[in-house]
Amino acid sequence: MDVSSGGTMRQNLKGLLKHFRSHLGAWRQRRFLPKHSSVRFGNLRRVTPISREFGYDRGQPIDRYYIENFLSHCTDDIRGRVLEVGVDSYTHRFGGIQVTTNDVLDINEGNPQATIVSDLTLADHIPSNTFDCIILTQTLHLIYDAHSAVRTLHRILKPGGVLLATFPGLSQISLDQWGNSWYWGFTTHSARLMFEDIFGPMNVTVEAHGNVLVALSFLHGLAVQELRKEELDHRDRQYEVLITLRAVNGDEPDEAPQ
Repeated sequence: MDVSSGGTMRQNLKGLLKHFRSHLGAWRQRRFLPKHSSVRFGNLRRVTPISREFGYDRGQPIDRYYIENFLSHCTDDIRGRVLEVGVDSYTHRFGGIQVTTNDVLDINEGNPQATIVSDLTLADHIPSNTFDCIILTQTLHLIYDAHSAVRTLHRILKPGGVLLATFPGLSQISLDQWGNSWYWGFTTHSARLMFEDIFGPMNVTVEAHGNVLVALSFLHGLAVQELRKEELDHRDRQYEVLITLRAVNGDEPDEAPQ
């Protein structure tokens, strides 16, 4: 028997099996789709959400699941002098002993944790090339002139410094103090273009998280504990619930004086 022909036969059989499995999966999906007028809404047949607290009153908010997973995969970036917005909890939790100095930025003077009070769009008093890492979670959508804020973030990062940012995609809008300044909802495309314009295309990595079940659950204010891990981790590019972005300041460091 020709060995080469035997190998070709095995490849053909593998190809047929793969083709069969893909068609079987598609058939199963069609087979179990509810028929018209037979969808059961149950607790979801309501015009008001189950909770307006983003899931905080039921457990861990769904967006925090993705934010914390993202930061846990970027712990090597959270080092040296780190800036976080509002609080420094993620700096300590994910940076640990790698952090030598931590700062907290807030636009409001009333924040006792704030070491820097500033509007990111008008922050000339923050020195350039200052931070090794900036943690900016769920903040940029609250800044109307987002492009100016991104330019500031790039300027105050050291060369080689890393920005770790997250943005809401599909989301309810807050009713607290930030509701009146909730200007934007992002997509991977808008986030990527905005940051690539300033950081450069090779220095920006953007990912989206979520699917239709996650989107529906998050809009209703359900919590992480009410979904399975495999449901949370499944990604569908048509349902971007949370967007994560890692951007590196690729500028060359200034030469040391002679």
